Amino acid sequence: MTIKFTKDHEYVRVEGDAGVVGITDYAQQQLGDVVFVELPPVGKSIAKGTEAAVVESVKAASEVFAPVSGEVLEVNSELEGAPGVVNEDPLGRGWFVKLRIADPAELDGLMGEDEYKALVASL
Repeated sequence: MTIKFTKDHEYVRVEGDAGVVGITDYAQQQLGDVVFVELPPVGKSIAKGTEAAVVESVKAASEVFAPVSGEVLEVNSELEGAPGVVNEDPLGRGWFVKLRIADPAELDGLMGEDEYKALVASL
């Protein structure tokens, strides 16, 4: 399983031709308690670097940017009733959207796990 990261603390977990997108553990810690998540409609095309979702916490509202371009295949409807899952399990059950990856080459511009850990350690 391949997971790639952005410098803005989003991740994409590659599953075949799809990518599962969410925020990292570091990002959820910075946000604090997540109280609301706004997800896009299934079928929407999202370009890399544009808003894929919105997450609101007790501290702030923050956009979640798409690490890659693609079409929304599925959204995590569990978050609508239980947004705190983002805090509990950001890299697992707390995912936001599943995209059909439009251009796999976009993954090459993202960080691997070791690079991302080094980034977080430098913050």
